[in-house]
Amino acid sequence: MNEIPRGTLQEQTFYEQVGGEETFRRLVHRFYRGVAEDPLLRPMYPEEDLGPAEERFRLFLMQYWGGPRTYSDERGHPRLRMRHAPFRVDRAAHDAWLRHMRDAVDELGLAAEHERQLWNYMTYAAASMVNTEG
Repeated sequence: MNEIPRGTLQEQTFYEQVGGEETFRRLVHRFYRGVAEDPLLRPMYPEEDLGPAEERFRLFLMQYWGGPRTYSDERGHPRLRMRHAPFRVDRAAHDAWLRHMRDAVDELGLAAEHERQLWNYMTYAAASMVNTEG
């Protein structure tokens, strides 16, 4: 019987498979570089410095994909729709968000299956945040 040794790819989380914290740091940093210059999305971030938002998003994604639970330890349940409710998220914002995220995902150079999984989640997440027609 061939036994798969512990710690092989089959037992790793997505977070571990794609390179851990460094990969999510690169993804989110690249995403926020786009947001910082976007006239539609930038006003949704009331803090002058995007650093805190970048940190929260990075911690959320790391936890979601199987990394450390720092996000929940510091902020509790994600409650994403509730946290985004004060902002007008329409189809244009959805599209702008995905455009910046697409650039960020592409720059990672992930294996095709990992890229597909990550992108499927991002498109689902973007659609679920829409709270305004138009």
